[in-house]
Amino acid sequence: MDLIEKIRTLPTQPGVYSYRNAEGEVIYVGKAKNLRARVRSYLLESSQANAKTGSLMREAVDLDYILVGNEAEALALENNLIKQRKPRFNILLRDDKTYPYVKLTLRDRHPKVFVTRRVRKDGGAYYGPYFPGSLAYRIVELIERTFLLANCKVDLERYHARPCLQFYIHRCLGPCVESLTTPQIYSQAVRDAQLLLEGRATQLEKSLLERMEQAAAAEQFEQAARYRDMLDTVRQLQEKQRVAAASGDDADVFGYHYENGMLAVNLFHVRNARIVDRSEFFWEELPQLLDAEDSSSNENTAPDAEPDALQKESFHPGAFFAALLKQRYIDQQYVPTHIYVPTDFTDREALTTLLSERSGHKVEILAPQRGDKRALVDLAGQNAKQSYDQRFRVLQPSVRAVQESLQESLNLPELPERIECFDISHTQGAETVASLVVWEKGAMKKSDYRKFQIKTVTGVDDFASMKEVLLRRYQRLQAESKPMPSLVLVDGGLGQLHAAATALEELGLATQPLASIAKREEILYVYGQEEYPIVLDRHSPVLHLVQRIRDESHRFAITYHRKRRQMRDRDSELLHIPGVGDHTRTRLLEHFGSLDAVKKASVEALTSVVNAKLARAIHAHFHTEKSGSMQKI
Repeated sequence: MDLIEKIRTLPTQPGVYSYRNAEGEVIYVGKAKNLRARVRSYLLESSQANAKTGSLMREAVDLDYILVGNEAEALALENNLIKQRKPRFNILLRDDKTYPYVKLTLRDRHPKVFVTRRVRKDGGAYYGPYFPGSLAYRIVELIERTFLLANCKVDLERYHARPCLQFYIHRCLGPCVESLTTPQIYSQAVRDAQLLLEGRATQLEKSLLERMEQAAAAEQFEQAARYRDMLDTVRQLQEKQRVAAASGDDADVFGYHYENGMLAVNLFHVRNARIVDRSEFFWEELPQLLDAEDSSSNENTAPDAEPDALQKESFHPGAFFAALLKQRYIDQQYVPTHIYVPTDFTDREALTTLLSERSGHKVEILAPQRGDKRALVDLAGQNAKQSYDQRFRVLQPSVRAVQESLQESLNLPELPERIECFDISHTQGAETVASLVVWEKGAMKKSDYRKFQIKTVTGVDDFASMKEVLLRRYQRLQAESKPMPSLVLVDGGLGQLHAAATALEELGLATQPLASIAKREEILYVYGQEEYPIVLDRHSPVLHLVQRIRDESHRFAITYHRKRRQMRDRDSELLHIPGVGDHTRTRLLEHFGSLDAVKKASVEALTSVVNAKLARAIHAHFHTEKSGSMQKI
């Protein structure tokens, strides 16, 4: 029976289905409330038109299915099969890590305590999981130092002739040697450790206090001091310990960042209203197919991902988180009370019910839209963006590749080795300045940055200012017989582009490659091809390079403009004093370093720069002004 015939004979009950390829490998596992309807949907023309669904169906040659009683059973079985078979068309949580537990081997004659990441039904007592993971190791170390329980590989089912090193460094009671301790003393230490791990600090403190008082009454002062130290340790631990299962108000918060087919997910572990740890997950290549049943849900995209981009790249956050949460929490010993995700998904209610039944307590899976919970999800998303940048930045194209892409995008005659970018800055036409920044062979070359004061333009005229700057810059290059850059880039639209072109033409440089980048729209205009503006993909390394250069020129111009404005304000105040001209002002500022220092200077100090009469006038100007302002107040 071929695949299509097999699909037509499927039952209409809930179940899990598996597609196999020609080699017999399971390539996709899914679940459905109605097997026949769900699997037949892959044969529809609309589904086949989807490249990813079509890719699956072209490779699939056989189908297996298992009937189950309800949707919850389907979820659990689907999760198990995905973990066992690892189908390449499914989301796989490869980067998962489990958090540690503290184990007491209560079935042993002399129980030991140690850290483990596996929970087994072996009669031992497991406590945790602990967040962060290092907390479990610190607690075991504390139990060793405080209660002296064994944490070694020595067989304690029989006695030995000599104790191990742990006994000699006072980290163990020495149950391995018959004469060093008694079963009663060791059992009491185990009970104390249990009380500590179970969070029953009050009961433990009461017991230790009673024993301390009894030891003191019997004049066993060393033993009393030991109980006192135990009390202090227990009280300090209560302030630092964060045991996940104890509070009931714990939460796991998910956020993600998706870009260029790669995905980063951050998981925050919130315990007692505090973020105590963070997990990171990465997918460099997402599976070729996401379950269409999940992806059709009403999704609320994360704040750092645009809906159009997500649709364009066929990434469905709802389907992704449905798969992620199943693998993360089904069959786990510990499930938090609350799970917050950035988007809703189809299986959310069914998964909530299943996790509540299996964990023994109520579990809520929510996609918050506002308030503190949404703020936490947004914070996780912001951290996911940082994780994305750190993980995938090594995958950025080489400088040579970007240069070649830039040359192709802008139709440049040669590979761009050097780019000079200009920007104009002013405040309503006042203190107009310009900046020149240089990118050369993959890096910003700050030694070649230049600043310009606009000299021939009055009022607000960015176009004329741009023309003046380019004339001055490239007249000098011509005079010094220096080579022109591979590309001249100006910050602005068509107006700035044409102003720059006019300046270059006047200098006989009409063939010089010239382009501009318009603000907001981020559209590139190449001189001579203005009727065909260049709109690059927002993920394009070429656009990122041009934006980086443009932003640097803007920063440099703004910095210089602010400095000029401060100098203007500072200088004008000194010039208001009768007898102080440009020369005197310069001498005062150079001597004292700043206007504030001039204001605070005494008459004697001022006399070292100017004559006594002018020194008294300067001192009186600032101090009379200050006194007058105080009287007005």
